[in-house]
Amino acid sequence: MTETVVQPSESAKPDYAGKAVTYSDVAQAADRIDGYAVRTPLMRHPALDERAGATVLIKPENLQRSGSFKFRGAFNCLNLIPEEARSKGVVACSSGNHAQGVAASARILGVEATIVMPADAPRIKLERTRAFGANVVTYDRENEDRDRIAANLCAETGATFVHPFNDPAVIAGQGTVGLELAMQAAELGLQLDDVLACTGGGGLSSGIALALAFKTPSTRFHTVEPEHFDDYKRSLEAGALLSNERKSGSICDALLSETPGEIGFSILRQLAGEGVTITDEEALDAVAFAFRELKLVVEPGGAAALAAVLTGKLPLKGKTVSLVLTGGNIDPDMLMRALSR
Repeated sequence: MTETVVQPSESAKPDYAGKAVTYSDVAQAADRIDGYAVRTPLMRHPALDERAGATVLIKPENLQRSGSFKFRGAFNCLNLIPEEARSKGVVACSSGNHAQGVAASARILGVEATIVMPADAPRIKLERTRAFGANVVTYDRENEDRDRIAANLCAETGATFVHPFNDPAVIAGQGTVGLELAMQAAELGLQLDDVLACTGGGGLSSGIALALAFKTPSTRFHTVEPEHFDDYKRSLEAGALLSNERKSGSICDALLSETPGEIGFSILRQLAGEGVTITDEEALDAVAFAFRELKLVVEPGGAAALAAVLTGKLPLKGKTVSLVLTGGNIDPDMLMRALSR
């Protein structure tokens, strides 16, 4: 990204004293990933505008390197690992998108990567992670602790652990989505009223909200989660970290974090507006809409924000809004399931 980043006035800045991530971190991450990450476009489609009764701007991170926004945070994080530590490799836990982001980044930087992935992760995500050159260690999502497995691997090898969302460098990298989005909307002469993004652990959402707070402070940010896995929505309403009772059971596999990350939560509790939940059926309908109308291939979790707009979960009529399609790593069988509805 080559645009000049302009700091807003002091009066526009929220209070981040003592917080682990700042707007400056996001701006520096944008410079760091420039030339490696794709500057995804900001798109409009008349069918979506008509359906929503609003001006809808689509940020298709399914077109990002490795197929999701996760490449941004992973590449920024790996870049910040000291050279001597890189030689011992990295370890990450992921259902697939962070896995591919870390694996792709590690391949570019010449770092050995080991990824702990659930055995029931979509086949395409397992295959693509291995194709990037990473060593994949699978586990049972219901009965095994992925964090313990990863910790043991790090202890054995001295590798650096790259958290999928509760890491300042990862959050800063994901925040470049919000920075680009705000700049692109301004280039179109549009003022964003609301922005929605699919939310798992909150790395992307907190990064976007942080960037928007500085670039376009009047914009409201909203989390979107699968039904029964709305730990972020409930946590923000309660003002305290809450967990999901279940660890699996939704087709939105990319969004099934057990509890919000502490760093992202500390940001979103200041900046997030009303949270939204969607059903698996609504996610599948959004996948089909993206394919048929937008000509985009999106996975169910990556289509959650689109599902929220299509179903009118928020009052958006007459507004200018943006949504992030977070990933496109979908198994062919799942895509056919969506299209056959």
